[in-house]
Amino acid sequence: MVRPLKFMARLIRPLFNYSGVTHDQTGQTRDRIFVVMFGIAALFVIIQGRLMYLASFGEDGPAVHRGVDMALAASRPRILDRNGQIMALDIEVQSLFAEPKFIDRPDEIFESLVTVLPDLEFKSTMRKLKSGQGFVWLKRELTPGQQADILALGLPGIGFRPESQRFYPAAETASHILGHTNIDNQGIAGVEKYLDDTWLREFHASGFAVKKQLEPIQLSVDLRVQHFVRETLSEAMKKYRAIAAAGVVLNVHTGEIVAMSSLPDYNPNNPVDALKKDRLNRMSAGLFEMGSTFKTFTTAMALDSGKVSLGDRFDARNPIRIGRFTIKDFHGKRRILSVPEVFIYSSNIGTAKMADVVGIKGHQAFLTRMGLLSKMSGLELPEIARPTQPKVWKKVNSITISYGHGVSTTPLQTAVAAAALVNGGKLIEPTLFPRSQKQADGIAKQVLKPSTAQAMRYLMRLNVLRGSGKRAEVAGFLVGGKTGTAEKVIKGRYSNDHRFNAFLSAFPVTDPKYVVLVILDEPKPEKGKRYATAGMNAAPSVANIVKRSAPLLGVEPDFRVRDTAMLSSYRR
Repeated sequence: MVRPLKFMARLIRPLFNYSGVTHDQTGQTRDRIFVVMFGIAALFVIIQGRLMYLASFGEDGPAVHRGVDMALAASRPRILDRNGQIMALDIEVQSLFAEPKFIDRPDEIFESLVTVLPDLEFKSTMRKLKSGQGFVWLKRELTPGQQADILALGLPGIGFRPESQRFYPAAETASHILGHTNIDNQGIAGVEKYLDDTWLREFHASGFAVKKQLEPIQLSVDLRVQHFVRETLSEAMKKYRAIAAAGVVLNVHTGEIVAMSSLPDYNPNNPVDALKKDRLNRMSAGLFEMGSTFKTFTTAMALDSGKVSLGDRFDARNPIRIGRFTIKDFHGKRRILSVPEVFIYSSNIGTAKMADVVGIKGHQAFLTRMGLLSKMSGLELPEIARPTQPKVWKKVNSITISYGHGVSTTPLQTAVAAAALVNGGKLIEPTLFPRSQKQADGIAKQVLKPSTAQAMRYLMRLNVLRGSGKRAEVAGFLVGGKTGTAEKVIKGRYSNDHRFNAFLSAFPVTDPKYVVLVILDEPKPEKGKRYATAGMNAAPSVANIVKRSAPLLGVEPDFRVRDTAMLSSYRR
């Protein structure tokens, strides 16, 4: 700017030299000076206006205004699985805009555009084209073919702007974990929303993330195991004609979620089905009465209290009658049962009597300590449900809750609490991000005696060997677990025809590494079979997941271990 100013100074300097001129000439000269000064000022206004235009819109024409809309051009970080596989990334797409103030014949423009974009709505598009505004969106996220066809039309006042669109290479595989973004590339569900809520939205608002490659975000999820879990659940839904299914694989020592799936799901690349009622994430946002899987916690509570030992026995010969309720066993043995027998025969009567030994207050306090009655904190998902429980616990509540009726919690909380039953008694909040053993130890809460955890590992393994979990056995991997077949509440009453099945497991029980939980909503008997209990469908589904996932998780099979010692301690 220095040289042009010097040039203009030399240009107008003679105009200010008044020596040797008359009065009339002086007036004429002054008029010329004002004209020149006005012209220079106008020139500077034009230049400044052009600079402001370019700063706001760019050389290619009107882009998007600064402020909130600037986030449209902002980048999102890639999301990777624990092995570096891409789970989500940005791709560049072109969007169509118009400058109505430069359009003289909007009818002709619309008629031309609709030949390429037949879904353009007439009234709203014409209203935009006739608005006289400087910028309006017409169609977001075009395909390359659509852009080429529109360019070939050569329409005045029509342009394109590059935008970032989120793309999920694995499609539905991890939809409930990742969530999805809206048309403005803003996270509105799952981890995508978590990133926006915690830091990314503010980062975008600051302008730092515009057209900038951000550091990738790594999750604890193993995409391979995630695929196996989803595939197993899909096969189970078809085989047992269930209306829904869900599952999770959880590291018992760190709380890392290695895989988590809920079906039906949706494609985050085209999330038109995301808000359908049956597409919720059942693992973290669904509330269910978990049925007999809760007997695992009742048994652990009784043993941890010191008031019950594995050698104790409970009379299960007669049903329990309390008020208008009668508690009986599904396949009752009608005899006195040891604690291991109460567990593997899934006796409602024996379990209720163990809860009665602990007492109502102790029962409620234990489930609270295990994290089953409070909303999960710390999980990096916005879709989290709050468990329900009776406002006032009475004896009948404690009895029914002992075998899984009367309290609704999320399946993920059930899996997290189960991890504490087998990892030495430490409750560790779950996470979708990598967590070291040291970090996990720093947040772990000791909720059980190590001796109680050891006893529970024994009981869970015994149930697979001799009880309802036989179909969960996988040679070499020492699976232990507990079935749960719960009647669903339909129109305010428990229904014999609508069940919620679950199998809660851990492997290998000699040194547990992972908890695997599978749930099936309203499964039907397999063709040729009479029953649709959890042992018939949820347990073999867990076996399929363990069989396919264990080698990828670094768990080597051990065929040398014999269960002789465990079986010898089993009392009839």
